[in-house]
Formats: sequence, C-alpha cells, structure tokens
Amino acid sequence: MKSLSRKGISILGATGSIGKQTLDVIRNHRDEFELVAFSVGENIPLARKIIEEFQPKLVSVKNREDWSRLKSEYVGNIHFVYGMDGLIQVAIHNDTDVLVNAILGSVGLLPTLKAIEGRKRIAIANKETLVTAGHLVMKKARDFGVEIIPVDSEHSAIFQSLKGENQKEIKKIILTASGGSFRDLNREQLKSVTVEDALKHPNWLMGAKITIDSATMMNKGLEVIEAHWLFDVPYDQIDVLLHRESTIHSMVEFQDKSVIAQLGTPDMRIPIQYALTYPKRIPNESESLDLAKLGTLHFQPMDMKRFPCLQFAYDAGRIGGTMPVVLNAANEVAVNAFLEGTIRFLEIENWIERAMNQHHSIPNPDLETILKVDEETRNEMKKWGSKEKWRT
Repeated sequence: MKSLSRKGISILGATGSIGKQTLDVIRNHRDEFELVAFSVGENIPLARKIIEEFQPKLVSVKNREDWSRLKSEYVGNIHFVYGMDGLIQVAIHNDTDVLVNAILGSVGLLPTLKAIEGRKRIAIANKETLVTAGHLVMKKARDFGVEIIPVDSEHSAIFQSLKGENQKEIKKIILTASGGSFRDLNREQLKSVTVEDALKHPNWLMGAKITIDSATMMNKGLEVIEAHWLFDVPYDQIDVLLHRESTIHSMVEFQDKSVIAQLGTPDMRIPIQYALTYPKRIPNESESLDLAKLGTLHFQPMDMKRFPCLQFAYDAGRIGGTMPVVLNAANEVAVNAFLEGTIRFLEIENWIERAMNQHHSIPNPDLETILKVDEETRNEMKKWGSKEKWRT
C-alpha cells in the first residue's frame, strides 16, 4: 500500500525533460512524495535506473518487446504494461493522487480523460491535450470535480497570479516569451540555420521538440490556446510579450489596471513542485531570484510576421473545432521532419500553413473525430517529405 503520509505521484513521460525534473522534485522531497507509476517510450536504460531508485508499483513502456524483457528482469512486486492501455493504467493507478502528464504529443489525451474519470488531480505539462481537446478536457474536469494544475511556467505563473482573485475581473493575460534560439536573427538568416543551432535555447533546458517549438514560436502559440481553455479567457484578451530574461513568467492585468506577475529563475522544478504541492508551498533547492544582480528586464512587442507560427495558433484557436488538432499534428510532423534533416527550418511553418489551408474545420468535435483528424493529418503530411515541390 501507498504511504498515507505521502502523495502518490504517477508520471506519463518519465524520461523526458519534464519527467526527469519531476523525479528531481520527488527525489528531493521523499517525505512528501512517492513515485507509484510511470511510463517511458523507448529509453529502457533510463527506465531501469528509475525502477531501481524509486521502486514503483507500475511501469508502462511503448513496445511489447521491452515489456516482455523488463517483466522477466524484475520478478516481484512491480507490474509491467505497455502501449496505450499501459498509459491509461499509469494514469488511473489506485495509489495515484497526482498524475503528471509530461508525455510528448497528442497520445497524452486519452490517459488524461481516463484519469479525470478516476478523479485524479492532473498536473498538466502536455500542451497537446488541451490544444486538441480543451473543450472536452475542461468540461470533464468540471463534471468530475477534478483540478487541472498547469506545469508550464507561463500557465503556472497565471494560475498563481489569479490565486484569490475573481477571474471575471481579468482584463488581459500576458504570456511572456524568451524568443527562442533565433530571436536575434531575421527571416533571411533563418534560411540556413541547422538543427544544432535550433537546439541551443538561451534560457531553458528542454527537450528537442519543445526547443524547436520555442524557436518557431509555436510553443507560445500552443500556450495561447492552452491559456484560453485553462482560464476561460477569449483570445482577444491574451497577449504575448517578448521577454529575454525569462524572469517574469507571465502576468495578469485586471479591470482596475493592476498587473500581477509571477517571477522566478528559469527552473522548471519550481512550477512542477508547486503543481504537486498546491495549495501548499514547501522549500525548493532551486536558485533564488536575485533582482539586484539581474539589474534590468527587457520587453518587446511580438512581431507576428517574424514569427508566423504564433499567428497560425491564434487563427486556429479562433476558428476552433478541429483546426487546432490540425495545427498541432502538422507541427509535430514538421518538427520531426526538421529534426531528422528532411526539411529546412522555415519549411516547418510552410507545412503547418498548408495543412491548415487544406482543412475544413469540424465544430464541436467528439473524441473519435479528434483522433481521426489527427491521424489523417499526420498520414497526409508524411507523404510530403519525399516530394520536392514542398521544399522552399
């Protein structure tokens, strides 16, 4: 049985950037948290290390072959599962108090819905879940009385800034953006950038996909759609501001023109820990913010022509229906193609725009429609890589 004095934590995507930093938080506060279940993709060597250190009750892997191998290696109290069914079992594990959804891509949607039905608190770091099905997720959370606590630093900042406030008095949400790896390059210079260049984020330590999204500003676009669903705010009341230092993580302006901001060092373990402990705060081993040492904070308006992916996200969100599904699927395929060297950096936005232009949005989609549109978009786009006509 799970210790009654500790929260049971399950992690979808334990070997990714957010997953590993969540493990850091658990490791640093073993009196507060217990890892009861986790999922991994194909990083089995790291999965073994997590198993040996934390001794969870349930482990899910992507492939049946890895499931069979691990099951034979660890004969005892650990239960092994695989595939989508495995993800769902992690999400609804009996001893789970908080599910950290840190898995990459829209595969995190169904386990999240099942966890809500199981009345598990959701610490959400998987953008795609809310981008593709925010209307379904938030309604189900309300119906089941489940808290959705944001892990992204920007949404955590808004969540904290709204604590004790009346959300009906919001005038504007202001998301801050670092600008990513190429914030100082013009459009002409972007034509020749490499994967290695794109993965060098100036402020944050993140996984490859989200780092590329930061460089295209799609990451911020997805966050705009997330903010719309998390805080029930119209798109016209959500702004994005370029902020190089990543010190002010986001702000809320109220009707009386007061602005409340949340500040901190660029360390994801801070919002992760808050999502696990909410509403309580406990000590954190991250570095304290020293404003005197920092000296100056810089802000710039966002240039939509320089970062068209951000505009695509606003457009998709306003159109609604299945258009955000296409936006997200197209971006995932295009980013993967760039990481594999199939296309150049600027082609990412070209592919996304083309996919959106070809799609006729379906209003109020159910889960089956969302999954179908997602799959169809990916299948169609995967044909593009071998066609020279799609190249810029």
